[in-house]
This record gives sequence, C-alpha cells and structure tokens, in this order.
Amino acid sequence: QVQLVESGGGLVQAGGSLRLSCAASGQTFSGGVVAWFRQAPEKERELVAAITWSGGSTRYAGSLKGRFTISRDNAKNTVYLQMNSLKPEDTAVYYCATGRMLISFPNYYDYWGQGTQVTVSS
Repeated sequence: QVQLVESGGGLVQAGGSLRLSCAASGQTFSGGVVAWFRQAPEKERELVAAITWSGGSTRYAGSLKGRFTISRDNAKNTVYLQMNSLKPEDTAVYYCATGRMLISFPNYYDYWGQGTQVTVSS
C-alpha cells in the first residue's frame, strides 16, 4: 500500500508562486501515474496535472498549462507541482494521487494523500 504525503501549501498573494511536493512511502511510484487534483469549496475535484513515473509523459488541465508544471524526482520518490502566476481562483485543497492510467477522472486513482490547502489572496 502507498502512503502519500503532500506539503508546500500555504497563503500567497496573486501573482506569486508555490511548489507542492508529494512524497510516497510504503511502495514506490514505479510503473504508475502520479497526479495532482484540486477541489475548491462546492466544486468537483478536478485534475490539475499528471505524470507517468517511468517515461515522464504529462497531462495538464488545459487552462493551467503554462502556469503549472509537474515533475518527478525518481531518487526521492517525490512528485512536484510548480505553480506560478497564481490567481485567487486557484484557491483549493490540492491532492496527490496515484493510479495506472494518465487520465483525468478521479475514480481511476487508487491512493490519495490528505491534501494541502492553497489560498491565493487578491
């Protein structure tokens, strides 16, 4: 079983940057997909970005590509989400998840972290 721990969230002003980290323990990410989702109050959980652990293929929400970048560090078994030019509408709880397909539907992901709050002030 995989345990995922997110970190790096916080309060930032609009236009600022944050880098989220997702560290895995128990098992490695090898052979799978790691994704970042986010969920704002009263909204559905949505894919932010995903990456295949082996080949590094990526998938982004169309509206976020260019501001957000997902990357991985195989040696540290950690996935990162670099978020730049943050906007108030990026405010949400950000979750890390693992699955087997590079897909945007949350139901296809097996393990989830506890989430980290990102708040962007105007």
